[in-house]
Amino acid sequence: MALTREQMAQRVARELKDGYYVNLGIGIPTLVANHVPEGIDVMLQSENGLLGMGPFPDEAQLDADMINAGKQTVTARRGAAIFSSAESFAMIRGGHVDLTVLGAFEVDVRGNIASWMIPGKLVKGMGGAMDLVAGAENIIVTMTHASKDGESKLLEHCSLPLTGCGCIRKVLTDLGYLTIEDGSFILHEHAPGVSIEEIVEKTAGRLRISPAVREMTF
Repeated sequence: MALTREQMAQRVARELKDGYYVNLGIGIPTLVANHVPEGIDVMLQSENGLLGMGPFPDEAQLDADMINAGKQTVTARRGAAIFSSAESFAMIRGGHVDLTVLGAFEVDVRGNIASWMIPGKLVKGMGGAMDLVAGAENIIVTMTHASKDGESKLLEHCSLPLTGCGCIRKVLTDLGYLTIEDGSFILHEHAPGVSIEEIVEKTAGRLRISPAVREMTF
């Protein structure tokens, strides 16, 4: 079975390291805040001006004025800082984020990412994605492996307007965990119950299978 959104967030959370400053994009990436492993201290950043984002609130914690960049209500952990979006983007552009987790429409074998618009559809704006892919060295893209129509999102060449060029090295989909190296996707982990053959079939870009490929565990 393909991974659920929560399982995808759980798997991404394993990439967090003690002391990291982490930006979580809109969508599946925001769920990572609920799965920070015990025993490590990370500061989650929201680009609208919150450093020290906590898990999503329960009803007792709900504060309509405390929101992330996706307009979802969030909590702030002890030691959090609230500041202007200008200062938040200075942190991003200055390379002070250790890990960025983003959603995407498409990623290709050259590490290009398309994540901000589909021509002909209404979009609210670029948001912070272009700054994030330009300002961060360590980026994980998390998305479904294929569209609702069954079309692969892991391509030889992105077909949509690009957000960034040659900046993506890690991709976590609902089918597996892959890296991008030397013009190919490399499969390292597959979701429980998902065959390697299915992943090959649903990957349009060049794909290599790691000799150490394994099933993902939870």
